[in-house]
Amino acid sequence: MAETPARRQPRFQQITVMLLMTAFQLVCAACVLCRQETLQLSMVYLLVGYIAAEWIYLLIGNLVTGNDYFELEAIAFFLSGLGLTLCASFSEAFAFKQLVAIGLGLAVYLLILLLIKNMYVVRWLRYPAAIGSIGVLALNLLLAQVHNGALNWIDLGPVSIQPSELVKVVFIFVGAVTLEKLLSTKALWLYIGYALVCVSCLFLMRDFGTALIFFFTFILIAFMRSGNVRTLFLICAVALMGAMLVIYFKPYVANRFAAFRHVWEYADTLGYQQTRVLTYSASGGLCGLGLGEGYLRDVYAVTTDLIFGLINEELGIFMGVAVVLSFVGIAFFAVKTAKSAGSTFYAIAAVAAAGMLLFQMSLNVFGVTDLLPLTGVTLPFVSRGGSSMICSWGLLAYIRAAGAPFVPPRPDIAVNKRLRRPAKGGGAT
Repeated sequence: MAETPARRQPRFQQITVMLLMTAFQLVCAACVLCRQETLQLSMVYLLVGYIAAEWIYLLIGNLVTGNDYFELEAIAFFLSGLGLTLCASFSEAFAFKQLVAIGLGLAVYLLILLLIKNMYVVRWLRYPAAIGSIGVLALNLLLAQVHNGALNWIDLGPVSIQPSELVKVVFIFVGAVTLEKLLSTKALWLYIGYALVCVSCLFLMRDFGTALIFFFTFILIAFMRSGNVRTLFLICAVALMGAMLVIYFKPYVANRFAAFRHVWEYADTLGYQQTRVLTYSASGGLCGLGLGEGYLRDVYAVTTDLIFGLINEELGIFMGVAVVLSFVGIAFFAVKTAKSAGSTFYAIAAVAAAGMLLFQMSLNVFGVTDLLPLTGVTLPFVSRGGSSMICSWGLLAYIRAAGAPFVPPRPDIAVNKRLRRPAKGGGAT
């Protein structure tokens, strides 16, 4: 198969996008620095350094990623920079950790692009990746401590990690490469078994929001490859029965969603966070109260689960809409590039990754606004947290790879094997 041609984006467009984004980020940085009683040079270096890193990537990053367009990375840099600014408005420690997380996420992004560039490597990594991800989840069950009612964090001293976030990247990889060839019953059942083990581990961790994300992604991948509505309907019915059994034998699970659509009746208990998000988001109006001027920043988990409410309050509803549209843009980009992807693997992985990001964003945004049950998932790229940031950039790599040049899996070796294969009559071909 010939390599798919790289699509070129005019340099003028790239520079224009970067100039607009830089202007916005400099205004936000100025707002953060003006709030300090004494100007701290370390904070200046941190914020300006992030902007410089974006320009460096624009200038030399295309040599590494092998393609000549920037809109996808621009969206990721915009969302990551927004999260960095909000963290900086709280403390320098928050900002430094978030900047390190962005750097690690970008490194993982480039590493995944390098690994999945060749389908020979992709297929070789399938089983080690699947076994390793299950082992990580099992280790999580053994070592994690209860945090907000869930066993999803492992404390490593100065830092904590959430393994389920990292497994999201592997989950899509295993599904896409397993179903990359013509679908067989064996391949589908292998992936069903793998998905069942992952979701079961998440239920044992009581991380129901992440379990729902995994299940949605599994349905998306299976439907893309098979198109068999009846099989997927049966899987959903079995999953629903399993959820009902969990609620029956574990009543505390249902209690976590008791406030759904009734948050004002539990304004001082179960609905405390959501009622504050709704109230303070509305008070921000279209343009916001100003960075650092919000009241929601005194509510627990405001930089993680509730950060969308903080965006609306301090930066305005316009900015909140821009964040939502950014994820919609990523989804449209994935669908567009998947149509011309050089392999089924890239098409499945790109759409599944975009679907996962869009679905997680929906759970976060609609959860804090009481349109969906509050599941406690983060807002990709924006929420504070290293595991979430690394996962977000890792998923972005699948979308980027769908539009990159395609390297077939060792076609020279495959041709030579066919030439050496004996004929049915016993003679050489």
